[in-house]
Amino acid sequence: MSEITAKTPWKAQLGEVPFHLDYFDGSMFEMVEAVSQRYPNYVAFNFMGRSTTYRQLVADIERCAKALKTIGIREGDRVTIAMPNCPQAICLFYAVNLVGAIANMIHPLSAEKEIEFYLNESESVLAITLDQFYDKFERIRQNTKVINIVIASVKDALSRPIKAGYMLTAGRKIEKIPSDAPVLMWKDFLRLSRCCFYKTYKVPRSGDDPAVILYSGGTTGTTKGIVLTNRNFNALAAQIVATNPMFRAGDRMLAAMPLFHGFGLGVCIHSMLANGGRCILIPRFTPKSYAKQITKYRCNFIAGVPTLYEALLRLPGMEKADFSSLKGVFSGGDSLSIELKKKFDRFLYDHKAVVQVREGYGTTETVTACCLTPPHMHKEGSIGLPFPDTYIKIVAPGTEEELPYGEEGEILLAGPTVMKEYMKHPDETAQTLRTHADGLTWVYTGDLGTMDSEGFVFFKGRAKRMIISSGYNVYPAQLENLLDANELVQMSCVIGVPDAYKMQKVKAFVKLNPGVPANDETKAAILAYCAKHVAKYAMPYDVEFRAELPKTLVGKVAYRVLEEEELAKLAAQ
Repeated sequence: MSEITAKTPWKAQLGEVPFHLDYFDGSMFEMVEAVSQRYPNYVAFNFMGRSTTYRQLVADIERCAKALKTIGIREGDRVTIAMPNCPQAICLFYAVNLVGAIANMIHPLSAEKEIEFYLNESESVLAITLDQFYDKFERIRQNTKVINIVIASVKDALSRPIKAGYMLTAGRKIEKIPSDAPVLMWKDFLRLSRCCFYKTYKVPRSGDDPAVILYSGGTTGTTKGIVLTNRNFNALAAQIVATNPMFRAGDRMLAAMPLFHGFGLGVCIHSMLANGGRCILIPRFTPKSYAKQITKYRCNFIAGVPTLYEALLRLPGMEKADFSSLKGVFSGGDSLSIELKKKFDRFLYDHKAVVQVREGYGTTETVTACCLTPPHMHKEGSIGLPFPDTYIKIVAPGTEEELPYGEEGEILLAGPTVMKEYMKHPDETAQTLRTHADGLTWVYTGDLGTMDSEGFVFFKGRAKRMIISSGYNVYPAQLENLLDANELVQMSCVIGVPDAYKMQKVKAFVKLNPGVPANDETKAAILAYCAKHVAKYAMPYDVEFRAELPKTLVGKVAYRVLEEEELAKLAAQ
C-alpha cells in the first residue's frame, strides 16, 4: 500500500487514546485462548445463575470443535448459528473459528423464508439452533444444502435450581422434538467429540481469512451477507479497549445486544472475551431484565440502541437503582437524539452514575462502531472521533471530492475493520469499497454527515432516507430530533409519502408521552410547534399517533415498515 496521506484533524483531540495500535494477526479463537492463559480463573461469562471461567470456556470450545470435526465440518465450510445470547452460541462461534470454518450468524426469530435465504446464500452445510425454533428449520431444510441440524436447549446451560424453574415456566411451552427427528441433540453432538481422532482439528487461520458472515441492508438497501475476517474482529477488540482506557480485565459488560448483530457480537462479546472482560449474557431482552442485571452484577459497561435507553427511562421501580459501577454507557445502531441523550444523562446522574452516554457510529461493513465520543470531551450532536487507525472523510456523495470542514456530504470510512466483501455481490462490493489516491480503501456508507476542524463527526442521516419534497432535501433524522424535544412526544419517526405534486410529502408518526391524549388538539399543538421550527417545505402534512412504533429485530425504529404501510394504503385507494 502506498503512503497514507489522508487528513487526520482528530489526532490532537484523542487524549489518552492512541492514534495507532498493533493488531494480533491470528484467529479470533487464538486471541481468546491467549487471554485464558493469562486469566484462567476469571469469569468469562454469566448466564442465568451459572458462571463459566476462561479455562472452562476454552475447554468447552475445544470440545465443540472436535464434535464439529467429527460430523465433517472442514476448513471454509459455512455453519449457520441461529441462537440467542447463550453459552452454547458462544462456544460454537469460537469452535467454528477453531476448525477453520465460517460462522453465518442469523436471528433465530427470522421467518422461515428468511432462514431459507440465509442458508442458501451462505451455502451452509450445518445449522445450529434452539429446540423452540426446530420446526422452522425442518420445514425449509429440503430446500437447502444443510446436511446436519444440531438442536440445543436453554435448559442445558442453566444451574440446577434455575433449570427447575425454567422447566415449570418457559420450558413447558416448547414442543417436544420427535424422537425420530433427523437432528443431533446438543448432548449427543458433544459426545461425538470423543470420536475425534484428528490431531489436526485446530486449523491455523490468518488475520485475512474470512471468519464471520453478518447480514445487512448494505449501503444499497438490499439484504446481503457481509464477509468479515479474523483481523476485522481482533482489530475491533483492540480498538474498543484503546478507546476506553478505564477498562480493566474482569470488568463486566451487559451483553444484551444480539449475537447476529455486529454491535452485540463485536463489542459486547468478542471485545470483552479477547481482553479478559466478563459478559453478562441476556438471552431475551426486556427493559426490566436489562435494568435488573445492571444492578445485580454491578456492570461496568452497557451498550445499546437508543430505543433501549428510551425504554429504561419509562421503567417503573427504578427510583433506588444504583448505577455507580458504570464506567461506560454506549449508544449506537441508530441516531441518538440530542433530547434523549439529555434525558438519559440526567437519569444516570440521578442514579449515582458518574458517566454520560457516549454516542458511537459504524456500519456492519466495518463490523460495527468505528467512531466514538471520547471519554474526556464531547460536542452536542456529535458521534465522536475515529478509532485508532481508522480514517473518516466527508465527500460529495458518490465521488472522491473531499469537502471542506462543516460541509455536509457522504461519510467514508477506512481502517482495519473494513469488510472483505459482500458475499456473491462483486459489483456492489466494487461500488462500496474503493481505493483512493491516499492509499486507503474506503467504505462508501451512504450516510450523510459533516466533520468539524477538530475531527468531530456529525451524523445527519441516511442518504437513502432523504425525502425530496418540491425539490428540497428533507432529512428525517433532523425532524425526529425536533419532535422528540417536544414535551408531548416520547418517540417519533418521519417518512416520505409519494405525492403527485411534491414528489414526496412529509409524514410524522408519533408515540405520545404517558397521559397525553391522542386527539386533534394534541395534533394541532405538535403541528404548530413544527411550524415554528422548520421550513414550510419540510412541514409534516400529517401526524399519526401510534401506541408503539414498529421496531427492527435489533430494536431500531423500523421506518421501512411505516413506508410500506403508506404505500399499501395508496395502492388500495
